[in-house]
Amino acid sequence: MHAEVICGKLFRTEILIASIVTMQAGQRGGSLMATLSPTVRHRRLVQELRRLRQDAGLAQTEVAKAMDWSSSKQLKIENGTNPIKVPDVRGMLDLYGVTGPDRHEEREILLQLARDARKQGWWHPYGGVIPKWFEVFVGLETEASAIRTYQPELVHGLLQTPEYHRALRQESLITISDEEIERMIEVRKTRQERLHGSDTPDYWTIMNEAVLRRVVGTPEVMRAQLEHLHDMAELPSVTIQVLPFAAGTHPAMDGPFEILGFPESADLDVVYLESKATSLYLEETDQVGLYSKVFNVLRARALAPRESSAMIAQAAREIS
Repeated sequence: MHAEVICGKLFRTEILIASIVTMQAGQRGGSLMATLSPTVRHRRLVQELRRLRQDAGLAQTEVAKAMDWSSSKQLKIENGTNPIKVPDVRGMLDLYGVTGPDRHEEREILLQLARDARKQGWWHPYGGVIPKWFEVFVGLETEASAIRTYQPELVHGLLQTPEYHRALRQESLITISDEEIERMIEVRKTRQERLHGSDTPDYWTIMNEAVLRRVVGTPEVMRAQLEHLHDMAELPSVTIQVLPFAAGTHPAMDGPFEILGFPESADLDVVYLESKATSLYLEETDQVGLYSKVFNVLRARALAPRESSAMIAQAAREIS
C-alpha cells in the first residue's frame, strides 16, 4: 500500500476520533441543544460508508450482491434515505476491508456512529406536527455551528415571535388545529434556544426590505416582531442585514435559502431549500460554493448591520 494512501486513512481516522470526542463532550454537557443529533451522525456515517466503498473499488451493485440485498436498498443507504442497522454496517465494513488491528479503532468509531444514528432526537415527541422532511433539517440545525440564510418574504424561523408565527400559520391555507399550532410554536421556541445557549452558532440572516414592510397579523404583532429583531441584532453571535429595495436586482431573486456549516471537518456544509410540501438538500461542493457566492453578494449589497438595525427600528415606528 502506498504511503500517501496509508497517511490518508490515518488522517481520516484521526478526524473521526476527534468527532467522537466532541460528541461525547456534548453528551456530558447536559443541555437539550447540546445533545447529539442522530441526523448529523447518520449523515456522517453515510459519507464514510460511501467513501470506503469507493476506496475498496466496489460498485453499488457489487455491494448489494455481496450483502444479499437489493440494489435499491444500497442506493437508499448511500443517499441517506434509509436508516442503517448496526449489523448491516458490520457487514459492509467487513466487505470494505475495515478489519484487523490496524483498522480496529476506525471500525469501532463507525459502529458507534451507527448506534448513535438510530437514537431519537429531542424533536421526536413532536413528530405529529413536524413533517418528516423537516425533521431532517431540525436534526442538522441542532448541531450547526454556522447558519447563513436569505429571506425575501418573512422573518427567519429562529427570529420569529410566537404571535408572528401563529399569524403565518393561520394564513397557510393548510388546515391546522390551534393545538397543533401551539405545539409548532413549542418546537420553534426550542430551536431558538440555541441563539442564547453556550453552543451558540454563528448566525447571519439577510432579509429583503419587504420582510419589514409587509404586516403579518395585526400592526401590534408586527411591531413586536420588529422590536424583537432589533433586540436580537444586539446579540454578539447574531448578524442581521436588510437588503433594501434600492439594491435593485440581485442573484437570489428566485427564492430563500439556508447554508448550514458544522464544527467537524468530517461534516460537509449543506444548502437547504424549502417549499410548502417538501425540501431539498444540496451537498455537492460546487452547489454549496455557488450559494456561498450568492450570500456574499447579498451581504455586500445589503445595508451594514447598524444601518439595518436603524431601518428595522424606523419600520417599527411607522406601523400604524
